[in-house]
Amino acid sequence: MILSALSLYLTFAKIGLFTIGGGYAMIPLIQEEIISRNWLSQSELINFIAVSESTPGTFAVNISTYIGSQVCSQYGVLGQIAGGAFATLGVITPSFFIILLVAKFYQQFKKSTVVSGVMSGLRPTVIGLIAAALINLARAVFFPNGFDPSEIISINVISSLVIYAICLVLILKKLHPIFMILIAAAAGLLVGILQEAL
Repeated sequence: MILSALSLYLTFAKIGLFTIGGGYAMIPLIQEEIISRNWLSQSELINFIAVSESTPGTFAVNISTYIGSQVCSQYGVLGQIAGGAFATLGVITPSFFIILLVAKFYQQFKKSTVVSGVMSGLRPTVIGLIAAALINLARAVFFPNGFDPSEIISINVISSLVIYAICLVLILKKLHPIFMILIAAAAGLLVGILQEAL
């Protein structure tokens, strides 16, 4: 259990260290690290992402806690607690120390052309990471077995598009985010029941 917890800490510390741009930008790194280690399958990871986004708290903390507890679940409840704690500590440790450094030296470097240049260079990278996460997740959700033209009219694709259309209408109507989460969860639950029935 100690080796698993330490491995979780180091893996999520690496993810936290190289994630620039917030939770969505870390999804490609999480996919690469978690799936390559066979800790979770692609579909399990997608479910964890959905749960992490719909529960209170930051995405990075939620996803690391969920994955850590799942990876160490074979050690029982104590293993789940340790796994979740080590993964969460791993993902927040780099940010904690980086923020301390930034706070200490901010006044000295805030007008530096080098710092502003680095920030300008990082913005497109963050957008690219988020776009890569969107494409990878969309491909895994809509076409889990590879692209097949016959799947374009499958219940999986149609139901997902209906849910996205509902969300778009809710956004345009300026509905409170809590209602959006509840309606999307209810629609997803209905689709899951329909898929099981078919």
